[in-house]
Amino acid sequence: MIIRNDRKVLRVLSSDGSENLVIDCIKRTMPELMNSEELIGYEKIEYSELLKICGLELTPLSELDADSSAAAQQRYAVISPVLNVISDTKERSQAIRTAAEANNISKQTVRKYLCLYLIFQDKSVLAPKKTIEEKTLTGTEKTMRWALNSFFYNSRKNSLNTAYTLMLKEKYCDEYGELAENYPSYYQFRYFYRKTKKMKNYYISRNGLTDYERNKRPLLGDGTQQYAKSIGMGFLDSTVCDIYLVNNEGSLVGRPILTVCVDAYSSLCNGYMLSWKGGVYSLRGLMINILTDKVEYCNKFGISIRKEQWNSDKLPGIFVTDKGSEYGSFNFSQLTEIGVTIENLPAYRPDLKGSVEKFFDLIQNYYKPILKGKGVIEPDFRERGAHDYRKDACLTLEEFEKIIIKCIVFYNSYRTLEKFPYTEEMLNAGVQPTACSVWNWGMTKNKDNLIDTTTEQVITVLLPRTTGKFARNGLIVNKLRYRNNNYTEKFLSSSTVTVAYDPDDVSYVWLIENGSFIRFELIESRFMGVSLDTAKQLKDSCKELINDNKEEKLKAEIELARFIETIANNSSVKNTVSVKDVNKSRKAEEEKTHISFASYIFGDEEDE
Repeated sequence: MIIRNDRKVLRVLSSDGSENLVIDCIKRTMPELMNSEELIGYEKIEYSELLKICGLELTPLSELDADSSAAAQQRYAVISPVLNVISDTKERSQAIRTAAEANNISKQTVRKYLCLYLIFQDKSVLAPKKTIEEKTLTGTEKTMRWALNSFFYNSRKNSLNTAYTLMLKEKYCDEYGELAENYPSYYQFRYFYRKTKKMKNYYISRNGLTDYERNKRPLLGDGTQQYAKSIGMGFLDSTVCDIYLVNNEGSLVGRPILTVCVDAYSSLCNGYMLSWKGGVYSLRGLMINILTDKVEYCNKFGISIRKEQWNSDKLPGIFVTDKGSEYGSFNFSQLTEIGVTIENLPAYRPDLKGSVEKFFDLIQNYYKPILKGKGVIEPDFRERGAHDYRKDACLTLEEFEKIIIKCIVFYNSYRTLEKFPYTEEMLNAGVQPTACSVWNWGMTKNKDNLIDTTTEQVITVLLPRTTGKFARNGLIVNKLRYRNNNYTEKFLSSSTVTVAYDPDDVSYVWLIENGSFIRFELIESRFMGVSLDTAKQLKDSCKELINDNKEEKLKAEIELARFIETIANNSSVKNTVSVKDVNKSRKAEEEKTHISFASYIFGDEEDE
């Protein structure tokens, strides 16, 4: 497994759960043990991304020439004994020493071959590289290269002058700190740096891989149009709006979250969700809004639009997302069941979803100049002594949503697409340079990439799922019981099934069977209409009440046992029991203990 964080790329060679043997793919040092806690924050990457980061293009061993293939095999034979003891430091060192002596090479060369193979797990990486013969470095140049790697190309971001000073201290001073007579000048050091400088190495070593991928990496693609050839590919993303809002009572609530879907081809906004809650919740609302007739929807807010201004009421066939947690959730991936394809962009590639990034920028620039002094935040809002923009808030979520809708209509209908690659066919058809015009033209050409579904189906598909179990007392889901009279045989089978449930209302669950959703009704009426969290709290409260009563019950049981034992031990009958004439004895005792119950009512009158 290959993982990375902001500054390191590691390959996990082995793991026992708590400890992991890893190797640094950038520094190419020997493997070391790391605790699982130390690997928190790393994310898994693909092998192709590792090759890209390292700047390698490996040729398969079968395609190498005979000499290169033989050299690779020979080098693998050198390290093969070491691979068997790679996790044991002492045995590994001994194996490296033995391999170096047996093959008449240095231990450092064996380590180099070993690290290369462990990182890339491919024999072809051991093949000799056919490069232009480089000039051999002098001893001074090797020292300067060491100093640059040690003091300049790292996260400390030392200046070149500081790296030069540290080099002199480490390599050109004696044990008393006296500077040697002969040492390279700063100008020699600077010249060597400029001659050997590689910008990619400079950016990654000093600022980290994340910064390089995000801000420095060459942008050589054709952008969105490179892979969005027609409508039906939706970019999903969300942002926190740059404005503070209040509730109807005038109390500050905070900044709302705007989640949108923007068509990659036309840049039309297919739908949006404005809410206080993000994650999967906002995605459900977004899917519903995408399927809603926008003319009717805008009318609810008192905004009148024409159908062609926002003619979007079908799901895009492809959703493109980043690596946000809500998009990686299992709930969101369930959309594939209705035919949607979900594509995840690589990390730190906002340029691949530039349409939605530009959407947020434009929408906020539409309302921010007009709403200054009404809760809109400025770039200095995090600086010390800056104005507290929260105190300016005066709009409610409902009022702000009207503004957002109007901004989206303007964005779709009137924003000019200056850099759109118009084809000759589009020009002949008189397609206007607006998102809605390009979208409507695309609808006449390709509707196949739009999925016609219902709101109910999307909501049901996006519900979270869990495992349910059939039992005699119902379908058990989240420790609650459900029934459906058509599943008598299933209730007797004790089988487990996959069930969709609504965490906001436990009244019903849906059994997923052959792609269909069969509804089951809650048996325990006391939980009807409550959320799953509330139901769990009620159950926990009952359990707590019962647990609190256990001690009193135990005391009472002990007291009862003592009382019974006392009565039994003090029994007046001590002789051996006679088992003869049982019926006669029983009849005599019945007459002795007989009670006239009418005497309870008429006893006083009879006495008189």
